Amino acid sequence: MYKKTMNHPHIPNTTDEKIGVIIVNLGTPDESSTKAVRRYLKEFLSDQRIIALNPLLWQIILRLLILPFRSSKTAKIYKKVWRNDTNESPLRYYTRRQAEHLKERFKNHDGIIVDYAMRYGNPSLRLVIHNLQKRGCNKLVILPLYPQYSASTTATVNDEIFRVLMKMRWQPTVRICPPYETNVLYIKALKNSILIHLKNIDWKPDYLVVSFHGIPLEYVEKGDPYKDFCERTFRTLQKELPKNTPKLKMTFQSKFGPKKWLEPYTEETLIDFANKGIKKIAIIAPGFAADCIETLEELQIECAEIFKKCGGTHFTQIPCSNDSDDAINLYESLIQESLGKWAEKNA
Repeated sequence: MYKKTMNHPHIPNTTDEKIGVIIVNLGTPDESSTKAVRRYLKEFLSDQRIIALNPLLWQIILRLLILPFRSSKTAKIYKKVWRNDTNESPLRYYTRRQAEHLKERFKNHDGIIVDYAMRYGNPSLRLVIHNLQKRGCNKLVILPLYPQYSASTTATVNDEIFRVLMKMRWQPTVRICPPYETNVLYIKALKNSILIHLKNIDWKPDYLVVSFHGIPLEYVEKGDPYKDFCERTFRTLQKELPKNTPKLKMTFQSKFGPKKWLEPYTEETLIDFANKGIKKIAIIAPGFAADCIETLEELQIECAEIFKKCGGTHFTQIPCSNDSDDAINLYESLIQESLGKWAEKNA
């Protein structure tokens, strides 16, 4: 017979059903210390979607060669951009702020709960999904903050979601927002970021470099469509910008390891520009939903130094959309599309 003492979640009435909304970004260490960065890198670099090598061999390389040296180096990078006012990385700061703005947008939708999670690090997807279910959410809408699909970004978020669900006896119903590489509001946010930034500097760039995060060429050859998604964004943005905007150049940054990655490389392009007498550069990274070490350190500091060392005179990094109204309008729209009829009874 059924035992009333069985330990299972309370099943809400139809009128009490809640919907959880989770925005998901890549991840961040909890602190800028070497220990915290090492813990974060171990999780991040252990994902086979990120490093597609024999897992046993890679773990030996990772633990003996990569982590002992890369952790302290990466910790120094985080310290350069760490937000001491809130004691968090820029990526967590802006992702948290995005979630707070979205909570405000959905405050009149009774029964919709907005939160954020990180694919690697904290708050973890596992923790956030379980917490939302405990709060009565039997439906989830999840928005990966990656405009351009890649197996190393969007797919690994999906992997983790379903790993969490696999261990749940009572699974919530899940909808995952699709990539939004040519979404009208996304392109509008990029366009406004560029035009506002260029208006506020007292010089005109010779080129606007549109820098996407790179992936190994091997991944594309195996079927990852990421390059096509990036090209769609680039072409759409190029079409929408005014004719007096500087010429655009598409590049890929953040190469890691000896393998060939998507080209042209951002760093090499900047060196080539400087050598050809192109002295003034603006750069934007449309693949990032929030400023992070790849934009604030790699582009704003490291690439600027390289460009000026080779003869460049002016360099500016255009901030990500972060928690701007344009960004929140975009995310609200994407979430509303995925909510569909779910949201009608919660309006």
